[in-house]
Amino acid sequence: MPSTSDYDQGCLPDLLPLYYRRLFPFSQYYRWLNYGGVQKNYFQNREFSFTLKDDIYVRYQSFSTQNELEKEIQKMNPYKIDIGAVYSHRPSQHNTVKSGTFQALEKELVFDIDMTDYDDVRSCCSAADICHKCWTLMTIAIRILDRALRGDFGFQHLLWVYSGRRGVHCWVCDESARKLSVSARSAVAEYLSLIKGGEETIKKVVLTDPIHPFIRESLTVVEHYFSKYALQEQDILGRKESVDKVLGLVPEDVRKELQEDFKNERKPENRWQLIVEHAIRKQATAKKGQHFEKEIMLQYCYPRLDVNVSKGVNHLLKSPFSVHPKTGRISVPMDIKDLDKFDPFSVPTISLICEELDRAREGEVTAEEEKENEKEATEKRKIRDYKRTSLAKYIKHFDQFLDAVSQSWKGELLKKSDLQKEF
Repeated sequence: MPSTSDYDQGCLPDLLPLYYRRLFPFSQYYRWLNYGGVQKNYFQNREFSFTLKDDIYVRYQSFSTQNELEKEIQKMNPYKIDIGAVYSHRPSQHNTVKSGTFQALEKELVFDIDMTDYDDVRSCCSAADICHKCWTLMTIAIRILDRALRGDFGFQHLLWVYSGRRGVHCWVCDESARKLSVSARSAVAEYLSLIKGGEETIKKVVLTDPIHPFIRESLTVVEHYFSKYALQEQDILGRKESVDKVLGLVPEDVRKELQEDFKNERKPENRWQLIVEHAIRKQATAKKGQHFEKEIMLQYCYPRLDVNVSKGVNHLLKSPFSVHPKTGRISVPMDIKDLDKFDPFSVPTISLICEELDRAREGEVTAEEEKENEKEATEKRKIRDYKRTSLAKYIKHFDQFLDAVSQSWKGELLKKSDLQKEF
């Protein structure tokens, strides 16, 4: 299994030129961000930003064609690529545009979920560290948000991407999502946010009657993972410190009874059953809803969104297929059909795929290939290179995603041509 230890940050300047020359999927990338050419200048007015060596940050990059983008990236060899909005004018010319007229018009609706936001509810790791135990939180987040974005909002084209280190991003690519206003984006983000309050807030989830159907659906997802993740792997009802944290989320009278009950019961699963039983009893007698067992589950497992990323149209987000400079891992699209099998530690590093490419090409260029027309040979090589590495399956998934999205482009283009025929 490749691990971050394979990767030496110092090798990045040597590997990036090879990665951008031979492995980065420029044709798929352009196909995605051009959206079938349905809207004029859509790709040309898109902002890209590059982070170069020594944290030099270059904003407002824009490109007329795939070829221009490709050449510039191969010249600059960015450590990180971010994607921004589609603007009213070309971002590269933003200084020449009359003040106040350069505006962000459209962008995918995006979500950013970062493991550091769960530090108060995970005991296995903290800060930028992750492990297989806490990665379950990302699986839960994707399951809940993917269902809600499709089922409650009707979006269809969701691209889930591993950030390369400790989180996941979602790009909602439907035309209706790209055209959302700031207030509409805020409304979607607020609808999906349940965890409220900062570090000083002990109880971050408060449910009221009747429980919204969206929250009930989310609880169904959490319940599926809760016992293994929270009770066994995080042991939230094992150690005294974590037990006290959980009991801090229940009403005071119930807390005292549970403290007594826990003296005779050590098993986390049985302790959890006692909490559930107390909640059921309380619900039967209280005037207003007492859902503290559900609140605990959501506080420990519900997705924690950086809502500011979702609200703004002009907010930049790390690009798929960017390399994470700290881990060397490629930011790859995720296939949610195999979500429970996704392993962040098996995502290829740049050093691994460059090594695989070298191995694959050793002694494989025949005299016949040498004689081939140079352009044809280059095209063939571009197709072949990434397929010889661990990146292949992720690009294949990206291709499948783009095939589905392109059906909606074709529909838009047909509509346009029909309208033109009428005039």
